[in-house]
Amino acid sequence: MKESRVSRFFAFAAVLTVGTPMLGQTPSTPIAQESGTPGSAQESRIRMRVLFVNVPVTVMNATGELVSNLEAKDFLVTDNGIPQKITYLDLAPNLLSVVILVETSSRIEPLLPEMRKTGILFADTLMGPDDEAAVVGFNDSVDTLADFTTNHDVILNTIKNLKAGTERSKLFDAMATGVNILSSRLQQRSPGDSQGRRPVIVVMSEATDVGSDGRLDAVLRRAQLYNIAVYSVGIPTTLAQLEAPAKDVRHQITPEGIFPQPGMPGTVQIQPTEDIRYGHGNLMNFNLWALRNVKDQITGHALQTAAAQTGGRHIATFGPTTMQKAVDEIGAELHAQYSLTYEPKGTNKSGYHKIRVHVKRHDLKVRARPGYYIGPPES
Repeated sequence: MKESRVSRFFAFAAVLTVGTPMLGQTPSTPIAQESGTPGSAQESRIRMRVLFVNVPVTVMNATGELVSNLEAKDFLVTDNGIPQKITYLDLAPNLLSVVILVETSSRIEPLLPEMRKTGILFADTLMGPDDEAAVVGFNDSVDTLADFTTNHDVILNTIKNLKAGTERSKLFDAMATGVNILSSRLQQRSPGDSQGRRPVIVVMSEATDVGSDGRLDAVLRRAQLYNIAVYSVGIPTTLAQLEAPAKDVRHQITPEGIFPQPGMPGTVQIQPTEDIRYGHGNLMNFNLWALRNVKDQITGHALQTAAAQTGGRHIATFGPTTMQKAVDEIGAELHAQYSLTYEPKGTNKSGYHKIRVHVKRHDLKVRARPGYYIGPPES
């Protein structure tokens, strides 16, 4: 639907009555048309923001395939429980502004060769012909590796040449940087820009934060304010540790080849059997993985939380799903989403608004951002 290309996350219209309060303030720069006759001394001029909410929606069938043949009549959207009329519906109408956040800590150095291979997919699958992207690397610091560009080769070569840094991984600070970059990008748009880009963060990282100053909940609140979706390719810390060479941390109290304890009954006393006996070598790596993997299952939900609260998606890459496959799936989804727009009716209160999107077919699954914020009325 061609008209929907001019639909924006926020649109503003004139008001012809005096004393009407303004709707809740939005995070983007307000644009208003003034009512009344220019120069009239008898008529007051009022500005009012009319809010249009844009909701990117992903629809999949039971086998996980993207569905792209639905119409507006197939959807039902509610705002704080109130059914809303869909103003526009289009399939992937907007260009993307993507910030790619890549962990570069020494913790994941063994996996860097695999991570570098995703460069071609970020450049050619996730980025469309006219999409723009920036790359930010993070370890103990958060560094811009490539500024916004539509040049796919720049993104490819930046990721292809990733290098490991220090040990800490400031995931939350990196996400905050991504939100700041995108929010500034949104505010730089000209008022007449009809090709509004959809802001997206794609994280390729462990789910664990080490050393950030910021908090995840604060970052996600700002991401929701600016309609920024967070997608993530989860790298298990334990996989990196398994790939790393084993370290012998034993204190050597006897000359090499001389063992401090008698051998186990029925075994030849050689270094490999002693390694197994004392829990070193490959066995130590395996035990370390088993212990840490349980911990990851309990505490490693930061990326899942970010995706769930912003309408994005988290893909873990431990097991059959590789990093390349995960990036490919995210790219396919971003370019096959519906853009659903409505003007909220019957729910004009400030604060957090819950969005629910349903498809009138029981065999389909829907994913959309869960809500948005409106500030208090202005006088």
